[in-house]
Amino acid sequence: MPSAATDPSAGRSDAEASDDEPDLHGIDPVVYRRRWSILAVLCLSLLIVFIGNSSLNVAIPTLSRELGATESQLQWVIAAYSLVFAGLLFTTGALGDRFGRKGALQIGLLVFLGACIGASLATSMNQLIAYRALMGVGAALIMPSTLSILVNVFPPDERTKAIAIWAGVTGAAGAIGPVASGWILGHYSYGAVFLVNVPFLLLALVAGGIILPTSRDPEHGKLDPVGAVLSIVGIVALVYGLIEAPDAGWLSAVTLSAFAVGVVALTGFVLWERRVDEPMLDVRYFRNGAFSAGTSGMILVFMAMYGVMFLITQYFQLILGYSPLESAVRFLPMAPIMIVVAPLTPRLSARFGANRTVSFGLVLVGVGLVMFRALDAATSYTYILAAVIPLVSGMALAMSPMTAAIMSAVPPRRAGAGSAMNDATREMGAALGVAVMGSLAASRYGPAMASLTTNLPAAAQSAADSSLAGALAVAQQLPAEVGQPLAAGATDAFVDGIHLAVTVGAALAWIAAAVVVRYLPRHLAHDAGPVDATDAVEDVLELGLAGVEPVFPHQAFPPDPTPAADPAR
Repeated sequence: MPSAATDPSAGRSDAEASDDEPDLHGIDPVVYRRRWSILAVLCLSLLIVFIGNSSLNVAIPTLSRELGATESQLQWVIAAYSLVFAGLLFTTGALGDRFGRKGALQIGLLVFLGACIGASLATSMNQLIAYRALMGVGAALIMPSTLSILVNVFPPDERTKAIAIWAGVTGAAGAIGPVASGWILGHYSYGAVFLVNVPFLLLALVAGGIILPTSRDPEHGKLDPVGAVLSIVGIVALVYGLIEAPDAGWLSAVTLSAFAVGVVALTGFVLWERRVDEPMLDVRYFRNGAFSAGTSGMILVFMAMYGVMFLITQYFQLILGYSPLESAVRFLPMAPIMIVVAPLTPRLSARFGANRTVSFGLVLVGVGLVMFRALDAATSYTYILAAVIPLVSGMALAMSPMTAAIMSAVPPRRAGAGSAMNDATREMGAALGVAVMGSLAASRYGPAMASLTTNLPAAAQSAADSSLAGALAVAQQLPAEVGQPLAAGATDAFVDGIHLAVTVGAALAWIAAAVVVRYLPRHLAHDAGPVDATDAVEDVLELGLAGVEPVFPHQAFPPDPTPAADPAR
């Protein structure tokens, strides 16, 4: 036994000895020592998810040319990922809590790996759409598990820093994905776009299997598979109707049947969630004006962003003649715009109120969309950038206050569901943006092409009518006196479709601005106090803006709401 002279702890009180040791809040000391390595694996895993989500936009024209994709198939290949991702977030988060977060993450990585390999070998658009949906399943397993594990390996005094790193690293994917995809498409076939994630997936699987701790929620709630199925069926049916309507007809049996199935399924979802003991989503929260305004506004701003990116990517490459890489680079200014505008949000909210700040942001979104009405076949990039400035600035002003509105309406015991709802609305907005704005554009393109292709052979007519890329490919094979008018007419028809889509989008944004002023509170439950890193997670992840200062405070566990804000009371 060491003597008092040799024992460095001798003569010290228990309190003094404990001062040298961090309070681990029940975290295993072995896990705590490797927490930063664990964070690296979690960041890599989430980087994979968002590279997968952001990298395909610039490949849309290439897919149209190489696989002969129709406009509706192009919409589906983007929307399938977001739809499945959003629809499964609630369920996969609960599965991870119940059966183990490490296992859920590893399974998600394996599913994503298989889907990437399958997509790289796809020989038809239907195969590619199916693999994109499978990627959405993997992403839904990965994303909630990463944050759940992070929270369980970092004590509270280090958690904010860890979340900030998590958000910053993964946020870079929004910029890395399109640029890397653009470079790859300039040197390899479209299949290589899906293989870029494979080395990262293998590294995350091996490293995660070695160092990630196992954890689960000992007080997990019940699963709600019926609610999950009803919500997915309802949303997919509505999106199917929106995407297929331009080809099948808005009043066709196919379209009306899809809408009917969607309405019935979502009605069933609402009725089921109201009667089940532990619902996937407590629909009574929508009685709260802040919650409803926040969710609807969030869906709309992401509709605008993803809808515009879907259409403008094709405009850049097919009309202005940019390469995939040049097209991707021209979206990069979104990041500095966000960085400049985002820090203004707390001061504007404090001075004018959250409702007016969000409303002004939505007005700016509408202004940006309306500016795209001036597009023609020779619009300069400078003008397009001028339209992007109010669009992205409006998003920067609106997003974080709307996140705070959603979270302020949810009681502490349901904070996880509130966060999942916030994430799901963003993914749903992305899917609806591609579906709605893409379908509006297609509804103008198809009829306009009918008069231009009547004298073409059946195969050429079908290709030209299906997409702008198809029309331009057909035009190149025809004599100049026939091909040039066809190419010019197809270009004008596509641009006219953009005009319709952005007009409807602007109208929706301005209607939402009026609704927000009326129903969003001037001061939310946590308007005051220091801004924390959780906001970086909410805003940076979707836009891919590494290094953006968090712009609006919301806590991981918001304060107890007023009786009016908690529908369960």
